[in-house]
Amino acid sequence: MRIIQQVIAARPAQDGDGVKIHRLAGKPLQVILNPFLMIDEINSEDAVDYIGGFPEHPHRGFETITYMKAGRMRHRDHMGNEGVVGAGDVQWMTAGAGVLHSEMPEQEQGLLHGFQLWLNLPAAEKMKPAAYQEISSTSIPEQQLPAGGLVRVIAGDITIGQSELKGVLSARTTQPILADVSLTANEKVELHFSADQAALVYLYQGATDVLKLRQLGVYSTGDTLALAAGLEGAELLVLSGKPLSDPVAQYGPFVMNTMEQIEQAIADFNNQQLVSES
Repeated sequence: MRIIQQVIAARPAQDGDGVKIHRLAGKPLQVILNPFLMIDEINSEDAVDYIGGFPEHPHRGFETITYMKAGRMRHRDHMGNEGVVGAGDVQWMTAGAGVLHSEMPEQEQGLLHGFQLWLNLPAAEKMKPAAYQEISSTSIPEQQLPAGGLVRVIAGDITIGQSELKGVLSARTTQPILADVSLTANEKVELHFSADQAALVYLYQGATDVLKLRQLGVYSTGDTLALAAGLEGAELLVLSGKPLSDPVAQYGPFVMNTMEQIEQAIADFNNQQLVSES
């Protein structure tokens, strides 16, 4: 059985053009989140908190995963990709050698709720070609639980009882697990995946027996992750992956292995050489 080892609270922050978020990131957390780098949550019914969106900006050296729960965001990038990510949809972007993209709200009012995760790339893959994939909500494998809950598996393989859910993404070096779990009041579930890798559980609604709203639970390695909702039920993201042993150097939207590589990324961006022509 996996044992919870640490609880970390997400902190209020702002990004993009004044978008209000809750964030888990920063150098002290890199070892804990590894191979993930950051967990951001947007959740507001007030357009003032999100209307500025994320105008065009660069990335290099990692992958970004956008998962929407409510509302709509429009993605555009230098490769010519454009699409709207709606409730339940996922956008998985490999920045690799470089990408220029924007993510702007496709609404002027109402609830906007979603997540962006940063997933590191190993040193040998940091300069791979940029790529983009949209995953529709209807294509995400899911399993209804006996008491009314639901498990959706976006990436990786998770076993629940006698059923195995396989995410739709192709294999990656970091072997990411990403699942969205909804539990009804006092409901319990046991998930089995990647026994030799630690697990992260981010609670974004309700409570469990050990986690409160916007807390991240860091669980040990083990065969079984047991989750138990409180009286309000619980909604949470479950993450895991194969840790990378490479050094991490980060400056804003660039994540490399050395400061020399960061300086090169900045120079490439300033000289309009960060990305190849689409």
